[in-house]
Parts: sequence; structure tokens; C-alpha cells
Amino acid sequence: MIELLSNNLPLLAGFVFVLGLLFGSFFNVVIHRLPVILNREWRATASEILKEAHCEVSCPKDEMPEKYTLVTPRSACPKCGHKISAFENVPVLSWLVLRGKCRSCKTGISIRYPFVELLTAVTFAICAWVFGFSWLLLFALLFTSYLIIGSFIDYDHKILPDQLTLPLIWLGLSVFLFIEPLAVQASFAPDLESSVIGALCGYLVLWSIYWLFKIATGKEGMGHGDFKLLAAIGAFVGFKMLPLVIILSTVTGAVLGILAMVINKKGRDYTIPFGPFLAIAGWITLIWGQSLTEYYLNLLAP
Repeated sequence: MIELLSNNLPLLAGFVFVLGLLFGSFFNVVIHRLPVILNREWRATASEILKEAHCEVSCPKDEMPEKYTLVTPRSACPKCGHKISAFENVPVLSWLVLRGKCRSCKTGISIRYPFVELLTAVTFAICAWVFGFSWLLLFALLFTSYLIIGSFIDYDHKILPDQLTLPLIWLGLSVFLFIEPLAVQASFAPDLESSVIGALCGYLVLWSIYWLFKIATGKEGMGHGDFKLLAAIGAFVGFKMLPLVIILSTVTGAVLGILAMVINKKGRDYTIPFGPFLAIAGWITLIWGQSLTEYYLNLLAP
């Protein structure tokens, strides 16, 4: 099986596409549950601090079950509590068969669930097509996974948890523990030095912009999680690719931000988290950054 996948690129891409559908289904769970789990941990920490300070104020408990993790309890309809069976949990297909409604109470199920599953499958398949059967594919899939989960959590809650960004930084720096620098392809950082500098520069660029904006306006223009996310992206693609990441994220952020304001009929005070745009730019750079850079340089050449 391994030999067959390693020698047949279309078959590998198809296999990884199906794998992406399955992982995408789990990513939906992580996107929904991780913020709840972290919020519960923060509440517990806050309660301990208040108790030690002898404060009478207490943090209210959430409505989730006492044992609430990424794998337990089973997923259920938030409206009627109907436990979702294996038949109802087949990626994309179940949503289509059920016509986007709960099987029990007919409450609508967000189209975002199949969207995340398809997004994961398509991006996984593209990674397989670009990197083939290799260690680089594994790192690219992990990179993609973190970006998808982090983007949707940031969009929903305007937070990029350290539990996602910090492991992603170390993952980017560890590529060269498994892969010889000369074997690196596409837009991965060419060596460990470039990876380390990319992580440092990625963090410092947004950190500097954050403080300049805050000094000038008295407002916070972005969250600290954005610094760490760009540091993680820099660890993967290296410092030479960071300008492309920043340009792509700024352009996509401006265009999609304006569209969102128009569609939602919001004014200038409407805020959109920057993390998803960094993620889009980082992923595009990892996959096609080298080609985009060469194309741009050819345009500038006399």
C-alpha cells in the first residue's frame, strides 16, 4: 500500500483527500470545543486567584457537562440533545442526505460543518500533489491543520490560543530534525537558520506594528496571538518569504474586510480578526510562494 501511494501521485492525492474529510469532521469538534475547554480552565484559574485574595466574587459555571473534552461526550444537537450517530456523522454526505437539518428536531445545521470538511480535504490533497509521499507532506498537513483550526477559532472568538500557536512554532523549527536541508522543496525554509530568523522576524514585525499603532491611536490593532502565528509561519517558510506573507495577508484582509463590511452593513468600527488572513497567506506561501516570487521577479526583469 505504501509503495503504491508513493509511486502514484493521483492515488495519493485521492487518499489524502478522503483522509482530509475525516480530519475535517474532527476539526469541527476541536473548533467548537477547544475554546470552551480553555474558557473553563481560565475560569478555574480565576476562581483560585479570587479565593486566595478572599474576594466574594465568583466565576459562574458554564452549562457544559462536567467531563467535557475533545472526544467526550458524543456530539449532539444543541437544540434537542439528539446524539449524533455514525450514519449522521459521515463528512459532507450526511449533511447533504439530511438536507442540513437535525434528524430529530429538524433544526438547521450550519453549512460551515461541510465547508470545513471540504476545505480540509481540498487543502490536504493539494499538499499531497505538491510534496508527494514524503516527510514534507506530513509537516505540510500538520501546518494546514493548525491553520484551519486556528483560523476558525480566531474568527469565532477573536483569540489564537497558545495551545495552537506555540506548538506550531516548534513544529516549524523541528522540520530539519527529520529532513536534510538540501531535500527541502517548495517554499519551506531552506535551513534551520532561515527558520529561526523567520520565527523571530515574524514575531517582531507584528509586535512592532502593534505598538506603533497603539502609540498613535491608543487602540489595540491586533491580538498577541497574531504575533505568534506569524512567528510560526516564519518558522516554516523562512525569513525571505515573510514579505510575501505580509503582503498577501494585508491584501486579502483589506479586500475581504471591505466585502464583509458591505455585506453586513457595518461601519469603520467593525473589526475582523487578522489571524485567518495570516493563515491564508501562510498556506499560499508554503505551497506556491516560490513560484509567485519567481513570477513577480520575471515581471520586473527588463
